[in-house]
Amino acid sequence: MKEPKSAVGAFQKVGECLYRYSSNGVYYARIKSGGKEIRRSLETTDPALARRNLRKLRSEQSQIDRSKSRLTLRELCDTYLKTIQHQKPKTIERKTYIVRRIKEEWPGGAAIQLGKIKPSDVQLWLARYNFGPVSRNVHLACVKEILNMAIADGVILYSPAASFKAMKLEKPIRKTPTFDEFKAIVADIRAQRFSADAQESANFVEFIGLAGLGQAEASALHWRDINWESGQIITFRHKTKSGFAIPLFPQLRPLLEKLKEKSGGSPNERVFPINNARKAIASACRRLGLPAFTHRSFRRTFVTRAIELGVDVKVIAEWQGHKDGGKLILETYSHVNPVHSQRMAQLMTDGEPDNVIVLARERQQ
Repeated sequence: MKEPKSAVGAFQKVGECLYRYSSNGVYYARIKSGGKEIRRSLETTDPALARRNLRKLRSEQSQIDRSKSRLTLRELCDTYLKTIQHQKPKTIERKTYIVRRIKEEWPGGAAIQLGKIKPSDVQLWLARYNFGPVSRNVHLACVKEILNMAIADGVILYSPAASFKAMKLEKPIRKTPTFDEFKAIVADIRAQRFSADAQESANFVEFIGLAGLGQAEASALHWRDINWESGQIITFRHKTKSGFAIPLFPQLRPLLEKLKEKSGGSPNERVFPINNARKAIASACRRLGLPAFTHRSFRRTFVTRAIELGVDVKVIAEWQGHKDGGKLILETYSHVNPVHSQRMAQLMTDGEPDNVIVLARERQQ
């Protein structure tokens, strides 16, 4: 095989498929994979490292399915859309919209072969749109999903979108009703005599605020899930797809006892006949001149009040079905922590705590 010539230096063959450029000593590989010749710098002047890099290059190239080397971005997008049809309608709608943008507005056109896509193409495509961090992250995530399919199928080795990171989002302090505002909303809903489901809606909202559960957990609750003897409620957190238990809190028991007495409490019967109280909450907030609170707002009321009452954050996290030991609670409710921290600081005195019993022998010493 003839050695390639250069006006500056020359390529010298030093081993099988291994060449050294005479002017700078950098090693290069020249291999064949699937009938295709590949020439590439091994980016080193060290012969031992060059051989290792050559073996790595051969291994990587052997993983590529050459029969799919002509697969285009447009074709991959069409395949991707077929794989997401089991997802939620809104998710399908959003991803279909992003795929359409890729097919219509990709730099150089969506007919480009996957192996020829460069990271700069991804960057140029994202730069076309004047969107905020959330939209950018959603678009980037979709592109990454599409290109990762090509990696899984052996079409490409690396994703040209892999180096792009999602933008960090600021965590806003969402408006949370005080406990008094929560009780006022429940009372206002309950006072609507001409509303057919006013009592059901009031019970639903009151339960969420007193139990610290979400709308999905409350609507799925059955009487069989409540263990009156052990004082526990077994529930299922839909967001994490995991079951957990919460105590039958003293503030919650009277409400459930009243509802059980009224309905009979058949094990297979739902505790609440409604799935949400969205309209009732919105109307009550409007009448009371309060912000537009939602079901989730009352869950935040529960957590905030628990922190203010001095309940251990790890315990609150367990009540919320979290498995992070309270990390999310501390991050989300950081605005409450200073108040709680100052109250706890008052306990750090140089005297003996009130709950310590001094034994007689210790008194004598």
